[in-house]
Amino acid sequence: MSKADYYEMLGVQKGADEKELKSAFRKLAMQYHPDRNPGDAEAERKFKEIGEAYECLKDPQKRAAYDRFGHAAFENGMGGSRGGSGFGQAGGFSDIFEDIFGEMMGGGRQRRSANGRERGSDLRYNMEISLGEAFTGKTAEVRVPSSITCDECGGSGAKPGTQPVTCSMCSGTGRVRAAQGFFSVERTCPQCQGRGQTIKDPCPKCAGQGRLTEERSLSVNIPAGIEDGTRIRLSGEGEAGMRGGPSGDLYIFLSVKPHEFFQRDGADLYCKVPISMTTAALGGQFEVTTLDGTQTRVKVPEGTQNGRQFRLRSKGMPVLRQATVGDLYIQVDIETPQNLTRRQRELLEEFEQLSSKENSPNSSGFFSRMKDFFESFGD
Repeated sequence: MSKADYYEMLGVQKGADEKELKSAFRKLAMQYHPDRNPGDAEAERKFKEIGEAYECLKDPQKRAAYDRFGHAAFENGMGGSRGGSGFGQAGGFSDIFEDIFGEMMGGGRQRRSANGRERGSDLRYNMEISLGEAFTGKTAEVRVPSSITCDECGGSGAKPGTQPVTCSMCSGTGRVRAAQGFFSVERTCPQCQGRGQTIKDPCPKCAGQGRLTEERSLSVNIPAGIEDGTRIRLSGEGEAGMRGGPSGDLYIFLSVKPHEFFQRDGADLYCKVPISMTTAALGGQFEVTTLDGTQTRVKVPEGTQNGRQFRLRSKGMPVLRQATVGDLYIQVDIETPQNLTRRQRELLEEFEQLSSKENSPNSSGFFSRMKDFFESFGD
């Protein structure tokens, strides 16, 4: 049976660079790794094949030979001591396997220290505030259910007067090696769960965990100008670590509730205000209440068109940790009169009869342009 092409095994083009090769190999190795496919002989076979392909293609000399002669380059002793495989030592994979196993174990080795202490988990708290609170800023009290260090054992997990002992299976490393085919695979120690230590006499109060669960009250400062989706990090306010390890962090995720009148775009605010047709035609004024509670007068010039915006400088949102303030944009929405009386209708009809193209230049001009446009197709 002929062997598959190494490039096809990894799913890359023949001209793929080292970065593409490594990325493809990492993805496939994690997919077919025996730990993720226990008892699956096909997955184990593919795992070995992609390892063989990567070992060849990542070496410039072996790759050059393979590109020229194919698999024949490694037959009859041409490619190395293992005949068709051309592996050399299985240790050639150690660099990338270390990365892959670290990811598959959830970064466990990074969380645990040599003495078995484990960093606590980070916590997330979702908080919703109003646009007014985002404008002024506030101090909020939050109650967070989390873990704290056990005061009985000081976080060690061992009964007072005793100490954790070095794990006999892994000699304190937290990792054990096992042969798997021609690979030497390193796994988390099953006896100590990667901590490197075991507890013979657990603390009766925390059952050997080194931490207890309780609800805490924390004060969170929300600065003025905070935006929707902002994340606030409170260092060390997450769960307590295992066996006296450092605490995780608490992340406050903020969402700003929609406002009834104002819409926000960065530091600027937008507000749509309905005005009467007569105010738009004759001119006038109105007052709006801004987020700081003050009244601001807006003057409407004669002949104002629907959708026109009026800019109120420095009436928007404060910029986070800066002395600048955004603007407030007022957009007028001209309201067409409804439920007319007979007299009102008569006056509007009289106005229509007295109107000229100069009174509504856009509408009259539009229909003339449309007529000319379509008549031009007939020429």
